[in-house]
Amino acid sequence: MGTILFPLFKLGMSPNDAWRSVCAVPAAFVLVWAGVMLFISDDAPKGNYAKLKRVGAMSKVSASTSFKAGGSHLNTWLLFVQYACCFGVELTMNNAAALYFRDTLGESVESAAAIASIFGFMNLFARGLGGWASDKLNQKYSMRGRLWVQLVLMMFEGAFIIVFSRTNDLAGAIITMTIFSVFVQAAEGSTYSIVPYVDPKNGGSVAGIVGAGGNVGAVAFGLVFRSVAEDVQAFEIMGAVVMASSIMPLFIILPGYKGIIWGTEKEEEQAKDDGGPNNNNNNNNVGAELPSIYADAANEPRSDGRNRRSVDAMDTNKINLH
Repeated sequence: MGTILFPLFKLGMSPNDAWRSVCAVPAAFVLVWAGVMLFISDDAPKGNYAKLKRVGAMSKVSASTSFKAGGSHLNTWLLFVQYACCFGVELTMNNAAALYFRDTLGESVESAAAIASIFGFMNLFARGLGGWASDKLNQKYSMRGRLWVQLVLMMFEGAFIIVFSRTNDLAGAIITMTIFSVFVQAAEGSTYSIVPYVDPKNGGSVAGIVGAGGNVGAVAFGLVFRSVAEDVQAFEIMGAVVMASSIMPLFIILPGYKGIIWGTEKEEEQAKDDGGPNNNNNNNNVGAELPSIYADAANEPRSDGRNRRSVDAMDTNKINLH
């Protein structure tokens, strides 16, 4: 959007002011769309949280309790660091790329901004590509497949950041930036393919903590760029940090799944990943068809001693959660 509107803004102000001012347009658009989403969208695929809690399909947990539970897992913080090294890199590049092409490679402000926008355009497919690759290897190798995808994407991301920093010609810099942009955003998608497995009951808190890692990473890498004399050196440091963080999937151990090195695979967890055995619409098997957070609620006993599975209110064919 900024690339399209920049020429229009430049008609009434200097290029330096135009590329800053144009950022107000997507900001306003996002603010308006957030208000629209608030009223027309559901909280989750199964419906709104208030109704899910009312019919007993979702446990009532306070935000503080959920946050403590989600933050108590080492896996949460390993993914926090990894997201800092992919989404944090993306946020850093949003600030640094145009300046790098202008100051280091001698491009004009307009040309540098246009070239830098290529990095953002990779979002159109690269995040989804990372999630797709993770799903594909999960089908064949279970959680180990997801972790290997994460490790490889982060490793190549860091390597191409360093290659980019040492590329002195414009064409080579554009090509390497495009490649490492794909790895950056694919790693973001891969990261969030692992997040739901950390703590299904407190998935929102885990997702929030991991997501905050991106902002922390951006601040940290931004300080690196401010602390060194040349951007080339800052890119090399950033690439080295990303490559170092790429080994973290080796230490991610999720209950019920075999990791890259440690852990034990449970048959029922693998069956759940594959869609579950005897997956059908039998009303007596409602809990098995729902995600674990709903299945747990379905298994909770009622005050009269009956299991929630036997209650018509838990029959998904009879409840209108919307």
